[in-house]
Amino acid sequence: MSRERENFGFSEEALRSLADFDRRLPPAEAYARDPGPERPSAVSGAFGARPEPDARPHYWGHRERLRQRFLAGGHAAMPEYELLEMILFNAIGRIDVKPLAKTLLSTFGDLNGVIAASETRLMAVAGVTPKVWYQLRLFEAISHRMARARVMRREVIGSWEALMSYCKTVMAYRETEQFRILFLDTKNTLIADEEQAKGTVNHVPVYPREVAKRALELGATAIILVHNHPSGDPTPSRADIDMTGQIESACGAIGVQVFDHVIIGREEDASFRSLGLI
Repeated sequence: MSRERENFGFSEEALRSLADFDRRLPPAEAYARDPGPERPSAVSGAFGARPEPDARPHYWGHRERLRQRFLAGGHAAMPEYELLEMILFNAIGRIDVKPLAKTLLSTFGDLNGVIAASETRLMAVAGVTPKVWYQLRLFEAISHRMARARVMRREVIGSWEALMSYCKTVMAYRETEQFRILFLDTKNTLIADEEQAKGTVNHVPVYPREVAKRALELGATAIILVHNHPSGDPTPSRADIDMTGQIESACGAIGVQVFDHVIIGREEDASFRSLGLI
């Protein structure tokens, strides 16, 4: 369609060009709004579609579901990674912590290994923060306190299984050797539990005279020596046997009996008394 234009000082050539441009323009009706092809909704999952306002990630509500399952049915039916997830909830907010829980378990073997892992090794795992380290240490401390409460001030012979369970809880998954002494009174009641020394992966320094001195200070009449083997194998070494003999001599001189020496492994423990070494 041609349009008449007034001459506002344009040259004839410019006017002819404008007229030619007008002839090539589409008619006015073509500028009516065209809705175009129908676009798929976000529900269809089309690439680039804007999500619906109520769209949520797949793990939305996962934390609350886990808590409700735990409260309703307890921990027995729950895999370790889900229990670890619930511990991590308090340290890491608003993200899915399942991948981290599974990574920790694959790195340290099981839940015990994760809880007992050193700060250096834990912090080397991607996703672990100081808050995670703190949360695991807190959980470990509570576990130790609960296990310890079951044996303190109790006669050890009648509660030997609980005593060994406590020692395994505290020591079995340590990455270095730890030496503890359990002090008993005249009724074989546990009156004190003390960590005497920490060592390396295969050695812990123990001083027999210090052991005897501490027994005197506490008024103990017998002691049980306990240490762990980080390798997991509780078989006594020659050094273990010799050290036990030295402590027996030092304590015997003041009338304190070495009731037993127990080596804690990952799955089993070794009792010197049961092996005939005391």
